[in-house]
Amino acid sequence: MTINKEILALREKINEKRPDFVRQESWRYVRIHKAWRKPKGIDNHQRKQKFRGRPGLVKVGYGGPKVARGLHPSGFTDNLIHNVADLQKLNPKTDGVRIAHGVGQKKRVEIVTVAVQKKFKVFNARVRTSGSKS
Repeated sequence: MTINKEILALREKINEKRPDFVRQESWRYVRIHKAWRKPKGIDNHQRKQKFRGRPGLVKVGYGGPKVARGLHPSGFTDNLIHNVADLQKLNPKTDGVRIAHGVGQKKRVEIVTVAVQKKFKVFNARVRTSGSKS
């Protein structure tokens, strides 16, 4: 079930126009990964955008629409939950639930059962019913 389809479509439309931001010269050397790093050299050609054909720089103008920020791809807002009391503040029709990493299995099972009863969308339930850790 997807909600906020218009907002997600708008975000996708803007994402199509955004260039692929790649680390400088990552296409030249295997040891340099593609993950973006800001070029900082004083004579750096990419930072200065000296010649045509250089990849673009990350700038604030490429950001997505404000209404779509913080939305999960399902359209629900992404909320971090540490305990059952945190669920009381949320609306199951608009808010999704992500259980925090540090929550143990016993409390995780408790949170998931309450969330399912209240019809929340849980993004990372990961509940094992058996006692084995495999």
